[in-house]
Amino acid sequence: MNPDTVNQLLQGLLGVTWQSLLMIAVGGVLIALAIIKEYEPLLLLPIGAGCILTNLPLSPLVAEDGALTFLYNVGVGNELFPLLIFVGIGAMTDFGPLLENPRMVLLGAAGQFGIFLTLILALCLGFSHEEAASIGIIGAIDGPTSIYVSGILAPNLLGPITVAAYSYMSLVPIIMPPVMRLLTTKAERSIKMPYSQREISQRTRILFPIIVTIVVGTLVPFATPLIGMLMLGNLMRESKVVERLTNASANEMANVVTLFLGLAIGSTMKGESFIKVSTLMILGLGLLAFVLDTAAGVLFGKLLNFFSGGKFNPLIGAAGISAFPMAARVVQKEASREDYSNFILMHAMGANAAGQVASVVAGGVLLALMGAG
Repeated sequence: MNPDTVNQLLQGLLGVTWQSLLMIAVGGVLIALAIIKEYEPLLLLPIGAGCILTNLPLSPLVAEDGALTFLYNVGVGNELFPLLIFVGIGAMTDFGPLLENPRMVLLGAAGQFGIFLTLILALCLGFSHEEAASIGIIGAIDGPTSIYVSGILAPNLLGPITVAAYSYMSLVPIIMPPVMRLLTTKAERSIKMPYSQREISQRTRILFPIIVTIVVGTLVPFATPLIGMLMLGNLMRESKVVERLTNASANEMANVVTLFLGLAIGSTMKGESFIKVSTLMILGLGLLAFVLDTAAGVLFGKLLNFFSGGKFNPLIGAAGISAFPMAARVVQKEASREDYSNFILMHAMGANAAGQVASVVAGGVLLALMGAG
């Protein structure tokens, strides 16, 4: 047999590197977490699959005109996929609890505090301004926002930032409780808050996404794409006249785009560029941002408790992050641990909805500060 023919047959084996083998293993771990632990399976599974496909030797999928390269260019390179996902999130989100208790906006703002502290620390560790901002936004615990911001400011870090953001989103029930217990007393966690169901008119629900889009888009123009798509989805939901569009956005479109987004993100996890010390630093900084956000929310909740004369449960502050509605459910679970009859879920949902909006605003602020074009 011709030696050249033998080399062509063996070129796949000859192209295997230790980096590619390690990343194939990483892809396998992501898939295992998605299937066995059910950690954000809708995204971690396609990311893991994309990671494996990308690191197979000489894979045509990541060639210049390959399918995964195409998905990245048309959906991530121009920020289309994160924006479409935001339409679906808006279509699924009920801002009623926030409208019933507008002061929860303060907790949503407090829940973004860790983003900016982490940004400063990342700068001290040698990351550029754009990279530091992209790392800090992991603290929003909002995957689409993290993808959108890092895709504009630091596309070279998109893979590790996305993996960190969605991994920590899935670990909300594990990471948040220890922080909440450390910063509160048993008496504070046991505080009961009366909740009277106040009817929010459809007119108010319809005006809310319109007004928020105009106000945020005017004050923070860089947040307009994110807040605009989020509120478009919510407007469709609350108008009740386009139920087919609402259902499609929340289900079929969101599912298909999530699949494509996961594969595209996985395609950025090439062993030679992913396996770096900076990747571990990003994962560590992202975790720190999450912890700081949770702590800031709880501490602000304690401040509200002080000014209310001991009538505000500080645990609600932890729901000010953007992991909706998981964070609110974790807060309710912690309150129930102390007193099974303590029901603060609706208060926590209000803070959680505020965190969803605040994370988008924080992303726009970072883009503005970094002078994104």
